[in-house]
Amino acid sequence: MVKIRLARYGNKKRPFYKVVAADSRFSRDGRFIERLGYFNPGSKDTTTSIKLNIDRIIYWQKNGAKLSERSKKLIKLFKKNEGIL
Repeated sequence: MVKIRLARYGNKKRPFYKVVAADSRFSRDGRFIERLGYFNPGSKDTTTSIKLNIDRIIYWQKNGAKLSERSKKLIKLFKKNEGIL
């Protein structure tokens, strides 16, 4: 099953996350199908801390991908900041 989830990158105590579409059998930071955006929790500006490709996320959801809890919250926050809702 395909899941849309976060993959952790960055240094120790300075996380940086990529939002990816990945097979659920692969490890968190392992192989993924497609990169859909990023999330930088250390960024001061909320508008630049999240960047997502909403069109591709919708595409993956239509093809059966499930969202993780954190990715749901990030998508909701991104849409709110971009005025998409």
